[in-house]
Amino acid sequence: MKLNLITQKFTSLFPGDFSGNTMQRQTPDVMFCTVKPAGFSNTELIDFNEKLSQEIGLGNLENDKDFLAAQNLPENVKTYATAYAGHQFGNWAGQLGDGRAIYAGEILSNNKQTEIQWKGAGATPYSRNADGRAVLRSSIREYLMSEAMFHLGVPTTRALSLSKTGEDVIRDIQYSGNPQKEPGAVVVRTAESFLRLGHFELLSARKQNDLLKQLADYAIENFFPEVSAHNNPTKYIDWFQAVCDRTLKMIIDWYRVGFVHGVMNTDNMSVLGLTIDYGPFSMMDGYDLEFTPNTTDLPGRRYAFGKQGQISHWNLAAFANAIFPLINDQEVLEKILDDFGKQFWVKHDKMLAEKFGFDEVLKEDEKFFTEWQQLMQDLNLDYTLFFQQLEKPIVEIQTDDFKDCFYRILSQNELKKISDFIEKYQARKGKNNISETESLELMSKTNPKFILRNYLLFEAIQDAENGNYEMFFKLKKALENPYENLFPEFNQKRPSKYDNQTGSSQLSCSS
Repeated sequence: MKLNLITQKFTSLFPGDFSGNTMQRQTPDVMFCTVKPAGFSNTELIDFNEKLSQEIGLGNLENDKDFLAAQNLPENVKTYATAYAGHQFGNWAGQLGDGRAIYAGEILSNNKQTEIQWKGAGATPYSRNADGRAVLRSSIREYLMSEAMFHLGVPTTRALSLSKTGEDVIRDIQYSGNPQKEPGAVVVRTAESFLRLGHFELLSARKQNDLLKQLADYAIENFFPEVSAHNNPTKYIDWFQAVCDRTLKMIIDWYRVGFVHGVMNTDNMSVLGLTIDYGPFSMMDGYDLEFTPNTTDLPGRRYAFGKQGQISHWNLAAFANAIFPLINDQEVLEKILDDFGKQFWVKHDKMLAEKFGFDEVLKEDEKFFTEWQQLMQDLNLDYTLFFQQLEKPIVEIQTDDFKDCFYRILSQNELKKISDFIEKYQARKGKNNISETESLELMSKTNPKFILRNYLLFEAIQDAENGNYEMFFKLKKALENPYENLFPEFNQKRPSKYDNQTGSSQLSCSS
């Protein structure tokens, strides 16, 4: 790996605490603190994403396994953690920061900047009474899921490597007062930038408007080529619009593939519109607008599947408040936010139309989509498998085709509802201006054949904790080709034995 290419651009531009002190504390006058990763004496590399490494300019692995576990780092790598704030479950939480993430720096390749950081490499001043470690369980989930989302075409951070640390970490997975030892692990993850809404919220709350402007300029000039940065009196307005546009695209993609983030706090939202911080997430099994995989989000379900558009809008409003000193125009910010709400439904319906193989959205489709949604909700049909059953010549679709989508035995009346829907679908598809072949091609590019369901991750984690990585690598191969049915055994609904399984259907923020 070309570790000599790693730079410290962020730390050279912004104020920081260079003491290396990891004592957990408030850091009011700085945007980052230098820290040293923990020492691990018996690390083991599980997987290295060499293709990604080549793409970002780091090259092949060679003899750099130590770097992937944050050990024996070269002199040019000056490690640090950043400070940010956020609203957690709708409440202002004040200073937060990188509690389990430590930056190595950035690499510039082909005029594109990529930030590199370890997750789980030790405590920082922002660890909030925790140890900064991560467990193998959560590390496998993030490593595989971030790559799965990339191959699905969803904006996301990515994963470069996964290593075991060789030490045990104590975690209470359900916050039940029953902590257990788990194997520790470190993920190296990459992104063009890990800047969050919370970075700007912190500076705004502290009334550090000069730094707020400097950070906004840094973001615009480095990561928003669509925003004119020079001699542009509306650049901060244009930037806010761009953040909203990118966030909207990400959320619509979440709905397209059935992803539920689980903890959409403002500190877990990327300014660049990337899916970030894979914690208590889940892909949708049975369709349920009120589904949340996060036990911490019960019973209110603030971050449920059906509320992700609404919450992204709420988070962007909080972001607008944070950057208001740069714009000082409430009316224009409110208009952009209002347009976000309107555009959400326009984009959402266009996405649904493509999933159904429609070439355009007709006025009557609002009723069609509403009735379909009610059908899915009432019968709890498997979201991914349902659309796969539609992906055949329209005259061949039968009610019996959907039996593999059922999570319970349906009554005759419920089966008739499916039959009635098929008739409506057939009639609607007859209004297409494209051929059946073209319609099916559109569907095949929009509807995945493989999604990384939580029960599959659960099985891979159980095996990995016993030293068996066969399932891990099989899932990795499957997720790289999500629009092909390469592994039919993975393309099935969640088995009933996992309905209430901790670590599968029920997850917490524990890591």
